[in-house]
Amino acid sequence: MDSPLQAWRDTLEELGVMGFVREPMAAAPEPPLPAAAPRPVAAPRPTVRPAPAPSVAYTPPTDPMGCPTPEIVAAATTLLELEQAIRGCLACPLGPNRLKFVFGEGDPRARLMFVGEGPGRDEDLQGRPFVGKAGELLDKMIGAIGLKREETYIANVVKCRPPDNRTPSPDEARTCLGYLRRQIELIQPAVIVTLGATPLRELVGVSEGITRVRGQWKRVRIGDRDIPVMPTFHPAYVLRQYTQDVRRAVWEDLKAAKEWVDKAEGA
Repeated sequence: MDSPLQAWRDTLEELGVMGFVREPMAAAPEPPLPAAAPRPVAAPRPTVRPAPAPSVAYTPPTDPMGCPTPEIVAAATTLLELEQAIRGCLACPLGPNRLKFVFGEGDPRARLMFVGEGPGRDEDLQGRPFVGKAGELLDKMIGAIGLKREETYIANVVKCRPPDNRTPSPDEARTCLGYLRRQIELIQPAVIVTLGATPLRELVGVSEGITRVRGQWKRVRIGDRDIPVMPTFHPAYVLRQYTQDVRRAVWEDLKAAKEWVDKAEGA
């Protein structure tokens, strides 16, 4: 080795001091780090769902226009006066969401009265009962027993459309029922035909399914009169179940109602 370093090494060996200079050693490998202790697996945090917003109870107005009193209803002596007294009604949650108030229509002295559940989309737009597909079928049903629509009277349990055409709640029905009963008092029909389960339950107080009681005479006390009631299927149900059996059942029900009217008029 001819480098200056080699010469310096040789000199130190000759002087006997080579032992003071250690040979350069390879760096000792660093001891391995201790294995990290496994981290505890945290338990999954429960999913926190936001609490549902509390339902806000509807507060009806207190003025007689927005919430007609029973005394105001009873004071109406004609259908026109009754309609004027209640058409601004906001006594239940259906009122603020309606487009039009559907009072009812027909002969104010009709001998045959039809009572349905409530307005649908078409009725809410036009302010008239039974003007959609179900109304077209009802007109044909009335014609089949030898009458015209305008010779009868048609109304509903509630005067405003329930959202999505759902069944009126018991509270909604009860709020509106006084209006219907006053209509019946003023019209004084010989027979009422209830269309579907809702008017049978809310007006007559019969909660059995319509398929079990249709065609069976019932009675309702209105004022000082007991009025015969013929329950039958709602025209919307007939449209959904347009079978010969269903159509024959409705025909038999309406024919029986018309026969009762004829008998009452001949008495």
